Amino acid sequence: MYGIDVYLRRLGIDDPVPDLPTLVALHKRHMETIPFSSAGSLAVPTRNGETVELVDLDEDATFDSVVAAGNGGGCVQMTRLFLRLLRDIGYDADLIAGTTAEGLESYGVEVEHMLILARVEGDPWLVDIGYAGPSFIEPLRLDTAGRDQTQYGCRYGLADDGDGVLLRRRPKLGQWSTVYRFTPETRDRSEWAPAEKAVNAALAAAGEGGTELYSRAVPDGQVVLKGRRYLTVRAGIEKARTIVDDAEWHALRAAILSGDIG
Repeated sequence: MYGIDVYLRRLGIDDPVPDLPTLVALHKRHMETIPFSSAGSLAVPTRNGETVELVDLDEDATFDSVVAAGNGGGCVQMTRLFLRLLRDIGYDADLIAGTTAEGLESYGVEVEHMLILARVEGDPWLVDIGYAGPSFIEPLRLDTAGRDQTQYGCRYGLADDGDGVLLRRRPKLGQWSTVYRFTPETRDRSEWAPAEKAVNAALAAAGEGGTELYSRAVPDGQVVLKGRRYLTVRAGIEKARTIVDDAEWHALRAAILSGDIG
């Protein structure tokens, strides 16, 4: 059952007020304490017994699994819950939509990734705690097109792209790459229905052989396990390697889910 007190205890935040420092703390603590888990997102109980229920998910059941039990979840599950928390605290916040290059190729829909637009003292901030990454750990100011923003050694840039915006990222020793494209217009959760159908179809086609994806923020960056590829971003330094040993893979997965990351 959703409860703001339980949520804030999980994040380790007391007596929040709807200002910018609190938003920054909530965002970072969410990514540090609640992992992205593709397995967790598929395991969330649903009313009709389906594997994934993106649009009409049961938020109470989702909360129990994702937040209260600390299992983590996927984009839609965590973003819907975080939006509810922000509004309960008093933030002016709405859902907005984006799409990753991988999502567009796999599902063929433009409303795929779920994000949040939060307005603090009239300023717009991009909030995204439901992307496996690597990506930003703290909210990004939205009205800074053409000016880089730096977090934990990585640079982020927003570039106009027709009626949308490209989010780009650059680690210390790497090149610029596009994280995803989004549009700042407010969306209703029903607009993710085409994505739900596409994801369910893709899951059915993949069976149990789909790529597992897990990630968690750490004090100076983020770690991501996608299939057998293990990526770390620490103080802006990005390193990636392929995990061939099954025991090591299971240990890394357990570390991300538990938060026991060295």
